[in-house]
Amino acid sequence: MHYVDEGPKDGKVILMLHGEPSWSYLYRYMIPVCAAAGHRVIAPDLIGFGKSDKPDQQSDYSYLNHMQWLQAFIDKLNLKDITLVCQDWGSLLGLRLAAENESRFAAIVLGNGMLPTGDEGEMPMVLKIWRNFARYSPWFPIGKIIEMGSFKSLSKDEKRAYNAPFPNSKYKAGARAFPALIPTDSSNPANGANKAAWEILKQWHKPFLTTFSNGDPVTRGLEKIFHQQVPGCKDMPHIKLKGGHFLQEDAGTEFAQAVNALLAHPKMASQSQQGL
Repeated sequence: MHYVDEGPKDGKVILMLHGEPSWSYLYRYMIPVCAAAGHRVIAPDLIGFGKSDKPDQQSDYSYLNHMQWLQAFIDKLNLKDITLVCQDWGSLLGLRLAAENESRFAAIVLGNGMLPTGDEGEMPMVLKIWRNFARYSPWFPIGKIIEMGSFKSLSKDEKRAYNAPFPNSKYKAGARAFPALIPTDSSNPANGANKAAWEILKQWHKPFLTTFSNGDPVTRGLEKIFHQQVPGCKDMPHIKLKGGHFLQEDAGTEFAQAVNALLAHPKMASQSQQGL
């Protein structure tokens, strides 16, 4: 698993988890801002993405495998006092990772994400279309997909960078597999573990900040669920950013500044004093 590790090694750890079909390049506007504030920023490429290994069969990828790969990653680096920053599949993995390793995590920043359990009801039409596109379309241009999920237009160099880790179709198995792994009904094997994670999040009193965007057709409005059910959301400076699904592209600097502000928040200081 490839990862970026920037900032002072003794700084507070910020773990930035990307989603689908991006890689750590998505956080290029945020990493320098957080590192300059004295934080240690770690941004891995999930297996199947970026510069990490890419098994070439979609059957190699499962929700559980991704969880086990990330668990091994934080264990190997022995990360502690982590502030999680997550979006898209970074939240499906990261929120559960934090819940299952509560002692390692100090805070959570969630932008355009969710932790589904299969009990949410009818899947949004946009998600159905995306799932079918990922499964059946012979054309799966990574850079173009990122651009379509952003308000901004990407430059040729930016699209080239997004495409670089995926030179042909055999490298895209992981990217194509993710949409089908989203728990959307009672038969999904991840349901039990995700429900257990929610029970922990419902007792999560550590800082939990939402930074959703105003233009995401998939997750817009879902931050209210966390505000209502996660105690750590109370009295936090939640913000609404301007952007599409990939808010790191549209509002990366503002997103990073919100993370830095959270780490300077009095509630974070009180957590440290309690040894959390």
